[in-house]
Amino acid sequence: MTHVGSNSVLKPLTLFGVFFLSLACQVVSAQEINDDWKFRLSAPADGWQQPGFDVADWQEGAGGFGTHETPAARIGHVWDTDEIWLRKSFKLDSIPTNPALLVHHDEDTQVYLNGKLVAKLTGYSTQYHTLPLEPAEAAALQVGTNLLAVHCVQKTGGQFIDVHVVDSQNVPELPKPELSTKPFQSELITKWGSEVTAENVWTEYPRPQLQRSNWTNLNGHWDYAITPKQTQAPTEWAGQILVPFPLESKLSGVQRLLDAEETLWYRREFDCSKKDGKRTLLNFEAVDYRCEAFVNGKSVGSHTGGNTPFSFDITDAVESGQNELLVRVEDATEEWQLRGKQTLNARGIWYTQVSGIWQTVWLEEVATQHIDDVKIQTDAKTGSITIAVDQIGEGPVDIQIKDNSDVVASGQTESNSLTLKIPDAKLWSPDSPHLYTITASLIGNEGEVLDQIESYAGIRDVGKAKDADGNWRFTLNGEIIFHWGPLDQGWWPDGLLTPPSDEAMLFDIEWLKSSGFNMIRKHIKVEPRRYYYHCDRLGMMVWQDQVSGGSGEGAWPRWTRLDPNPSDATWPADPHAQFMRELEWMIDSLENHPSIVCWVPFNEAWGQHLTMEVGKWTEDRDPSRLVNIASGGNFWPAGDIVDEHRYPHPGFPFDLNQNGRFDDFIKVVGEFGGHGYPVEGHLWNVNRRNWGYGGLPETKAEYKDRYVTSINKLKELQQQGIAAGVYTQTTDVEGEINGLMTYDRKVIKIPAEELAELHEPLLEPVD
Repeated sequence: MTHVGSNSVLKPLTLFGVFFLSLACQVVSAQEINDDWKFRLSAPADGWQQPGFDVADWQEGAGGFGTHETPAARIGHVWDTDEIWLRKSFKLDSIPTNPALLVHHDEDTQVYLNGKLVAKLTGYSTQYHTLPLEPAEAAALQVGTNLLAVHCVQKTGGQFIDVHVVDSQNVPELPKPELSTKPFQSELITKWGSEVTAENVWTEYPRPQLQRSNWTNLNGHWDYAITPKQTQAPTEWAGQILVPFPLESKLSGVQRLLDAEETLWYRREFDCSKKDGKRTLLNFEAVDYRCEAFVNGKSVGSHTGGNTPFSFDITDAVESGQNELLVRVEDATEEWQLRGKQTLNARGIWYTQVSGIWQTVWLEEVATQHIDDVKIQTDAKTGSITIAVDQIGEGPVDIQIKDNSDVVASGQTESNSLTLKIPDAKLWSPDSPHLYTITASLIGNEGEVLDQIESYAGIRDVGKAKDADGNWRFTLNGEIIFHWGPLDQGWWPDGLLTPPSDEAMLFDIEWLKSSGFNMIRKHIKVEPRRYYYHCDRLGMMVWQDQVSGGSGEGAWPRWTRLDPNPSDATWPADPHAQFMRELEWMIDSLENHPSIVCWVPFNEAWGQHLTMEVGKWTEDRDPSRLVNIASGGNFWPAGDIVDEHRYPHPGFPFDLNQNGRFDDFIKVVGEFGGHGYPVEGHLWNVNRRNWGYGGLPETKAEYKDRYVTSINKLKELQQQGIAAGVYTQTTDVEGEINGLMTYDRKVIKIPAEELAELHEPLLEPVD
């Protein structure tokens, strides 16, 4: 998603009578600094600055207040609204000899001492400075308890406010801000989230394309603890957390931010019955970000990577009867790791960080000789399905393919791969998402079935072809098809990255389908595997983004978009290797899904590096799909697609196609729209700068008019050769109110039937 302007723009200082002191040269005094404030983000009643004013309904927070990008700011509490009112008490054993305010501020700031206005500041500062108090102002101070009250207005750029009373000749060193441990706690909750219990939480089998009957769900309440970063398990537990919801989410029951220097611990017990000839596998669908698991005190495996499934064989550690499972997690959100939209400072297009277990945890019993994985490829031209079996142990594998209950093809393979032709094959498409059931059975020496799994396949071919005007178009099963979908981020107000339930996740897909979309761009997130299963069976094509990452200067290149002078970042070897591992894991876990038609390794210039190398690797890794190497990012001649992001209305820089740079690529508008519309009672944070691209409309009618204008412009672009459009976005997300529905999914801004009618012309056949 296109980056919103930074809040760290510098503005000229307009203070009078101010001199600056370097914090590095400050003399530490015995004066105690009180950083505990009461604050409001909406205007209080008259007299708010007076002692004795009732502040029972004010919030509490540690100073200072502002955004992390502001120069020299020491953030104790993030403040990113237009105004803030502050009050704190502090004690003086004696009146300072040279009384002054130590202040770092933004525009139009008023400071009151014991109810008296002592400073009225305009402009803003870029560091702490002292402002001497005139005798008439200093007279407001008293021995004992004093009240400092501040009102600050934010207009443009970075923002910060912090004020202390000091002796200007003996300025104390300000303490490091108290670590914030609480994310913003919104009142929003979905109808599915309100129904979640420890007994009904994510009970569905999590791996639809390789199913077995013998499994145990470990979701539910676990003990948890947070310690300084350490490898030794805690002896005391802080309480219970509801797995699989991340630590910071409402549904976890904790809502606690995890610092990079802390360790999150989980503990639960489970029963096991050990059997000869059987193995026990511990499966995690996703844990963010580094983790290690222990069974009965024995380490059974570790994993680095927060977005894809992994398993540990715990057979040698489990005992018959009751067992203890511990999981330790570390998460340095803003280091090199792949994190997507997560941030330590939620604002704009960046959202609340997510830590720990955030998808299903489960046990599975398998035979010593068993099927470890299957890879499925299809050919629409021949109507065939190829199944490659990865197995532990020797033995032939019987394959049976059914159409509903009828066996339509079968065979046996001892070479780990088998191609079966399906008579009168029914092809998969958005209009007819036909799926065939596959059963694979590993056969023992005596003809017995050692292991059996069930999977499925949709027969379809993804490709590209030129239309009558020479423009490249997407094809499905040899037919040109316009890809039309929303940017879908998969965030939830109650579960953050974790949908509150399978039913909730399904709701989004079904609603988009009913609204006339045939594709979803899954943005900077890998969903639970059941998400793609629902897309498979409902007939929704998916563009799948890789999760972005990178840290520090140089990790993201200069954003040159489609200009002929592309930039590329250079990543260190280890972070790049981890990026490629996680890209491989994502493709490996999802490549059997017929719904996925396109891989998107990079979004815009976010961590875009070694573009040609990554593009070539992705093409070679999966030649059955198209590659959009950098959606909206810096154009390099890699993959199959050239992608422009344009807000609010769609557009494409056809004039940049000098010397035919784009001629071999499918032209798409990979993001546009983002028309915002606030719905009262359904905002993540009513005090935040809730926004949409192009400013907010005055009425709902204006909002719809903007949407209709965008669709009409996209239709015009389609006639000029644009082969796909992606509208931002399915739902509101935190401060972004540019969704087609609210963040809690309770209000639909434009009814599905109206959207479907508007979209219908886009899906008409293109010659």
